[in-house]
Amino acid sequence: MTKRNTAQRRHAILACVNAEGEVSVEALAQRFDFSEVTIRKDLATLEKSGLLLRRHGGAVPLPVELLDGAVNISPAKRAIARAAVERLREHNRIIVDSGTTTSAMIPELDGKTGLVVMTNSLAVANALHALEREPMLLMTGGTWDPHSESFQGQVAEQVLRHYDFDQLFIGADGIDLARGTTTFNELLGLSRVMAEVAREVVVLVEADKIGRRIPNLELPWGCIDTLITDHRLDPADRRTIEAHDVEVVTVTVDDAESRR
Repeated sequence: MTKRNTAQRRHAILACVNAEGEVSVEALAQRFDFSEVTIRKDLATLEKSGLLLRRHGGAVPLPVELLDGAVNISPAKRAIARAAVERLREHNRIIVDSGTTTSAMIPELDGKTGLVVMTNSLAVANALHALEREPMLLMTGGTWDPHSESFQGQVAEQVLRHYDFDQLFIGADGIDLARGTTTFNELLGLSRVMAEVAREVVVLVEADKIGRRIPNLELPWGCIDTLITDHRLDPADRRTIEAHDVEVVTVTVDDAESRR
């Protein structure tokens, strides 16, 4: 059984649960012709990914109030993520930081071979594990931070300093045109260590975050090599960023992408 078939089966199980409201393990095992042990593992994985809730002997869909808070990957984020993946070479050693835009890169990595990926995000790690061509995965470990939903702290920083990487892909809560990337998170140390151990630092951010000034400076412009954003970037803002010796890449979000 390949990982692709496993992913397809789990997608079908999720569709079944969402359509029928509540489904037993026994019924799912009969429908998909797999053992109840395998189905229970599938349900556990889907629950861990925040896609359904297990109940005794089966599973039910997520309540509407939880679905309303689900992460939405915008067309711009998907386009930015694809542009980031286009910069990758096979066998690159990369860091993928936590965040919705960086997470959008993961499905695009299936065509790359020989990658080594370090992350501090369980969501990114789980998504990488689901790929048919799963890259070599490294985790920082450390102290779990519920605000950023990632591992932070001195242990994570020490782990990173034992490696070197070709690229870091990192998002931002805001872009201060004078200073660099800004964040609501007060835990800044790990991001700066990530930048230290990577030869190229690539920031992925939607254009509506550019000019957003947040008190916590994460990465100053001197630490950033490339910024990838969407076509809504103001030309004057682009010139300001490029004046900091940062390459700016803009992507166009077409109508077909917007309807996905």
